[in-house]
Amino acid sequence: MAIAQDTLNGLVTDNLNRPLAGATVRTADGRQVTQTNEQGRFSLTGLKTGRHTLIVSFIGYTAQRRQITTGEATGLIFRLDPASFIAEDVVVRATRAGDKSAATYKNIDRQEIEQNNFGQDLPFILNNTPGVVTTSDAGAGIGYTGIRIRGSDATRINITVNGIPYNDSESQGTFWVNMPDFASSVENIQIQRGVGTSTNGAGAFGGSLNIQTSGSQDRPYAEVNNTFGSFNTWKNTLKLGTGWIDGKYSFDGRLSRIKSDGYIDRGSSNLKSYFLSGAYRGKKDLLRLNVFSGTERTYQAWNGVPESRYLDDLPGMQAYIDRNGLNETDAQNLLQSGRSYNSFTYRDQTDNYWQDHYQLLYARQFSDKLSFNGALHYTRGKGYFEELKPGEDLEDYGLEPVIIGTDTIGSTDLVRRRWLDNHFYGLTYAFDYRPSAVLSFTLGGAYNEYRGDHFGQVIWAQYASNGSNDRRYYQNDAFKTDFNTYLKIGLQATKSLSFFADLQYRRIFYQVTGTEKNLNVLNVRDVPNFFNPKLGASYTISPAQNLYASYSIANKEPNRDDYINLPENVLPVPENLQNVEVGYRLNTGALHAGLNVYGMFYKDQLVTTGKINDVGEYFRQNVDRSYRMGIEADASYVISPKFALNANAAFSRNKIRNFTEFIDDYDNGGQQAYSFTNTDISFSPRQVLFAELVYKPFSGFAAAYQSKYVGKQYLDNTQTESRKLDAYHVGNIRLGYDFSFSSVRNVNLGLLVSNIFNKMYASNGYTYGYKSGTVVRENFYFPQAGTNFLLSLNVRF
Repeated sequence: MAIAQDTLNGLVTDNLNRPLAGATVRTADGRQVTQTNEQGRFSLTGLKTGRHTLIVSFIGYTAQRRQITTGEATGLIFRLDPASFIAEDVVVRATRAGDKSAATYKNIDRQEIEQNNFGQDLPFILNNTPGVVTTSDAGAGIGYTGIRIRGSDATRINITVNGIPYNDSESQGTFWVNMPDFASSVENIQIQRGVGTSTNGAGAFGGSLNIQTSGSQDRPYAEVNNTFGSFNTWKNTLKLGTGWIDGKYSFDGRLSRIKSDGYIDRGSSNLKSYFLSGAYRGKKDLLRLNVFSGTERTYQAWNGVPESRYLDDLPGMQAYIDRNGLNETDAQNLLQSGRSYNSFTYRDQTDNYWQDHYQLLYARQFSDKLSFNGALHYTRGKGYFEELKPGEDLEDYGLEPVIIGTDTIGSTDLVRRRWLDNHFYGLTYAFDYRPSAVLSFTLGGAYNEYRGDHFGQVIWAQYASNGSNDRRYYQNDAFKTDFNTYLKIGLQATKSLSFFADLQYRRIFYQVTGTEKNLNVLNVRDVPNFFNPKLGASYTISPAQNLYASYSIANKEPNRDDYINLPENVLPVPENLQNVEVGYRLNTGALHAGLNVYGMFYKDQLVTTGKINDVGEYFRQNVDRSYRMGIEADASYVISPKFALNANAAFSRNKIRNFTEFIDDYDNGGQQAYSFTNTDISFSPRQVLFAELVYKPFSGFAAAYQSKYVGKQYLDNTQTESRKLDAYHVGNIRLGYDFSFSSVRNVNLGLLVSNIFNKMYASNGYTYGYKSGTVVRENFYFPQAGTNFLLSLNVRF
């Protein structure tokens, strides 16, 4: 039977009857959404005949909610009053792309985050967005996890939390395990693909994640969230909030614990975190203090699984045992394990880290034309990983040989810890000035400092020699400053055409002194300066359609290993990226769609080649020319009140024009070189596809089937078929049911069944080679779990 559908037309103005262009008009259930045109008019289509609640909102104005009955409502006019208080989103506005920005982005709101939050790390909540590939060392999304956008790993993805950089200053990576259950304190996320808009922290060479933490709610609340699932996984979360007290003060808190045995043998995680926030809100001021912390203890699973064990190849496993000289215990561990094999068996082979964050955020609306937001921040991190190392040479630890009788002992079994003790602090700021309706300026930037101590200790040795537990056999100190300032200019040239310019200057000072793990002396000092311009234009075809194009340049400094693995007084060359984005957006209410093409052209990209330096350390090399080109599509369509479809697709070509691989030659010494031309960049699938069908048969209940396909990926840059991750397709089912009773505001039952077809696949890996008689290649994989589930119960008061 066909379902009757109606259309609502109307006008949105301010309190002086001036039309508001770009105001959002949506139904309370979120199924139909549109925006007003230049005359403030809107048309909301695809409505089921009957009564609906409409919500109309515009930045800087108080949202209005009204019940409307289709067929009876004519001449709708919504007059919005200026907000009495400054908006919470002002703290991230300067670093985000807007509806008419010439940037490729995706917004993830709190509802979508909550629907997908079963305790897995944040990358898995973002797994269904365009061009994203995620992986988990322990195989089930808890513990060490990773994310790639357009094939670029976490060191090339700029992460900010309330505009404050989160990437590690030295490695430039992001360790989500240090922020367990952080998704429970996130209001929304914007993912920008490509260079994106200017932000704070390291340059975006694949994308950016701009995270805004939860703001205050209007009234008091309490919430208890619990999850249980496969691999003895538990998540317990308690959230409390006062709501706005007298409209001016609020306090919010969260306490979380996550434990899991992991899919990989002994790949356990024990994670704890909290989030505290207090705010003061005046008519023109917002002051917020956030304090959050994470503690993690994870059993190491970062060695992966040898190819022979992954393929259950018994002769191959025996050859691996012989090649690598495994003792009987380790050999039996390999032979008797399945695809969840873990080479580590030492009881305390763990990673341990603590991280505390302090953020003081302030925003002020000076007038209807000028506003400011700024932040002071401090992060304290400290931790170590512990490992058993058999048969280590004493001299490698600065220890003297042990003499027992007439025997001189030069090696020993030992347990070592490698520590990182760091401080990160600084400030961010942004002034937003809008002198007229057609012109806007944003002046922003940041200054941050990082201090990190790296050192190692031997806490036990069969032959202790002249060592002691508190002796540091290596220690080096790193210091880094990062200053940037940017100016963003927006011009509405005509009713349909707008331009933007975004100019950023960034200066870095980096220094490392002391001794490294191999006892080499370090004396690194570099002061790179970067200018990163971005230009673009946006053209409004109609209220529902928009075209955009942009050209951006980004420069990025090398990471810690790039510096310390090169000979003294030799510096790696920074990387350069030129990014072109052209896109089309469509928003008809029932249908939201976007299509974009991009080109990312690298100069001096740093890649792993297998080459070693003068002391035998592997390091990355600059390759002259490489590129990524692709097309991405993203759409959501409300088919009917009961069915909705979400889908996205990314197709790309990712190439290095000339690449040279080096492998160790154990027969003749030195290394052998192999040259390749026009090869695929490693871990860059040519296709990433996602589709989700949502079914809502009755109020409060939703069922979704999710399907994800990732094309094959090469483990290195040689495009060799024997060294790749096979393509994989994974299907998930998510169920959710909301209801309420008595004094309980809401109860949510959720179920996530992942990999329902029990596909055996690996989403990450690595490879290396050497020549010993013949050329030997060792491939390792990180298998992901087969069919597994997470069941949640969330109660809100």
